[in-house]
Amino acid sequence: MNKIIEYLPFILPLIIAELGLLIYTIHHILTHQNYKHGNRTVWLIIVIVGMQFIGPILYFLIGREDN
Repeated sequence: MNKIIEYLPFILPLIIAELGLLIYTIHHILTHQNYKHGNRTVWLIIVIVGMQFIGPILYFLIGREDN
């Protein structure tokens, strides 16, 4: 238990950043209609399954259509 409390100041900001990025990415997917590759369902699966920063980052690099 002491190890968890010891590492909590380092882990907590990462958890907050990860959840914030995940929520923003899901919001962006649900509010936009056009994607470079794939469709809405594919990107939702990729983002939710690849939740460890990889899924949201892939969406913004590869899947998001530029306006």
